[in-house]
Amino acid sequence: MADGEPTKIEDFTARRLMKEGNVTEEQARQLIAVLGYDWSSLMREARILARK
Repeated sequence: MADGEPTKIEDFTARRLMKEGNVTEEQARQLIAVLGYDWSSLMREARILARK
């Protein structure tokens, strides 16, 4: 796997975050890059983004 290529867990998490957090794919992937895979943190930040 090349560096920078999304992993299966990243793809799954991004799709779930897009659906449940109502954010774009780009926003979801940026949140994952910054926060990692802590779901409560991801959802907190996605809700903030979705309100804007």
